[in-house]
Amino acid sequence: MSFATVNLTVSEVGDFRPEYKKKSIRSYVLRSGRMTDGQKRALEQHWPHFRLSLFAEPIADWAEVFGREVPVVLEIGFGMGDSLLAMAENEPDTNFVGIEVYPPGAGRLVNRAAELGLSNLRIFLADATDVLDDCIPDASLARVQLYFPDPWHKKKHNKRRIVQRAFVEKICTKLAVDGHFHMATDWQPYAEYMAEVMLEVQGFANMAAEGVYSPRPDYRPTTKFEKRGQRLGHGVWDLLYRRVS
Repeated sequence: MSFATVNLTVSEVGDFRPEYKKKSIRSYVLRSGRMTDGQKRALEQHWPHFRLSLFAEPIADWAEVFGREVPVVLEIGFGMGDSLLAMAENEPDTNFVGIEVYPPGAGRLVNRAAELGLSNLRIFLADATDVLDDCIPDASLARVQLYFPDPWHKKKHNKRRIVQRAFVEKICTKLAVDGHFHMATDWQPYAEYMAEVMLEVQGFANMAAEGVYSPRPDYRPTTKFEKRGQRLGHGVWDLLYRRVS
């Protein structure tokens, strides 16, 4: 598909800053980064097409957003967007929604998605907890993806991990029954912690077996970061759970 040029400056679409509502412990630290000229041009032209706002009316039906009824996949923290872009391109019969707080990452994703003419992708530049609370309809998602979140290695920082019981319970309400929650990490202690948290939450079943990690599904591309880690002998752990109730 082609996109009409929208003559808006970045400031007119919200200064391209992450949106927040609630004061809470954050699972991330905002990184500074410079957007390229190409990313800025893409935002000025295409951000209104891809953008979903935390402050818009809550989404009642994904068909109103995408104009069709097909499965919807939500990715939390897509980074620079390479794997999310690949999935959206490879699965045209699925709609994808990404959440990120790093503006250059969102800018890069918008730039490349516009070049490819993707119509099955939308983006929140906002805090994921706020988006889950205020924007995502219950029981509306086929899959939620959380790939390589910050493990917050130090014990005193563990409270900042995004994977907490309350967060997982929230994910469960947003998934349709039989929907999947897919996590991946390259730090084994965090994988073990994730598995422990999942055991505390009712409504999920491990798609491998209790205490067993899943092989990487074909739909999850390997990132440059992941490939580099594998060359250095680092492991990657995928955890796949299905909502059963």
